[in-house]
Amino acid sequence: MKQTVELKSEYAPEASIHFKQKIVHFLFKYGTVLVIALLVLFFSITNEQFLTYSNFTDILRSISIVTLVAIGVTFTLIVGGFDLSVGSTVSLATIGASAALVWYRQELLVALLIPIVLGLLVGLVNSLIVVKIKIPDLLGTLAVMYIVNGVQLTYTKGFSIYNNMPMADGGTAPGVFIPSFLFIGQGELFSIPFPAILMVLFVIIAHLFLTYTKAGRLFYVTGANREAARLSGVPVERYRMYAYVLSGLFASIAGIVLASRIGTGQISAGAPLLMDGVAAALIGYSVLGQGKPNVIGTFFGAILIGILLNGLTMMNVPYYAQDIVKGTILVAALAFTFYQKKAADFKI
Repeated sequence: MKQTVELKSEYAPEASIHFKQKIVHFLFKYGTVLVIALLVLFFSITNEQFLTYSNFTDILRSISIVTLVAIGVTFTLIVGGFDLSVGSTVSLATIGASAALVWYRQELLVALLIPIVLGLLVGLVNSLIVVKIKIPDLLGTLAVMYIVNGVQLTYTKGFSIYNNMPMADGGTAPGVFIPSFLFIGQGELFSIPFPAILMVLFVIIAHLFLTYTKAGRLFYVTGANREAARLSGVPVERYRMYAYVLSGLFASIAGIVLASRIGTGQISAGAPLLMDGVAAALIGYSVLGQGKPNVIGTFFGAILIGILLNGLTMMNVPYYAQDIVKGTILVAALAFTFYQKKAADFKI
């Protein structure tokens, strides 16, 4: 009898540790999804307008822009980099599309190509500075952020671009935001906001690319161990360059959607999207227990931020206080992720 009691006491701590591991693993894997569900429940109880169709479409339109920015950031995180210039790139793309339509009276194709080319150029400049010149990514992309912001402010002389705006010669702008362009940010297909359709499409394409193609796997190999990847024959520098170019591309697409949604070319309109995009990408680390940058996690991170900001706005929380909440969530997500890595390393 005494031996049985000793065996029970011996295995009790082990069972407790095993139970703790299961709880922690569950929270790591589904914590973000659980938080999203709790937020939806809380805001639905506190505001009867939260679950309406119009509010749901507003959330979809807002997270579509953030998600596009965050996908680009995710690519740079995958290769072990970071892009701080995405907000300024969004602003530049917004101004480029708006100027083509309003100042130069161009059609849809030109209004789409100009911001995309601008985004690709910013990505190439980032890759030149970070990959070729070898300036640390945070410093290099920070410098590009200031340069791009200065370019769009200088080009517009600090003025936003809108229909029938006064020009320097005393007349008014010859062009307008055409309906086909506005449809990108304001239109619907089968009662679904068109930006949401674009968002889901790009999320699926990026996820399939990174998960099921050789090139996608090489992005992860590059970020996991750069030197080992180089010794294995992976063109590391090329894939790092691709990541920054893709980041600029997705930021420019987000700028197009933003301009078409608000119907103006607002200066520095993309600045707030930097924090939201980075937060969504970093929150994505902890989604479904991935512990690494991934597009699906980034998508859930954008959903979390979108629902939270929408709910806080409906509760009349001042916009400047919302940054406190976003920062707190980001710290919590990072703490969760690094604790997960620590637990894996020490097999807690």
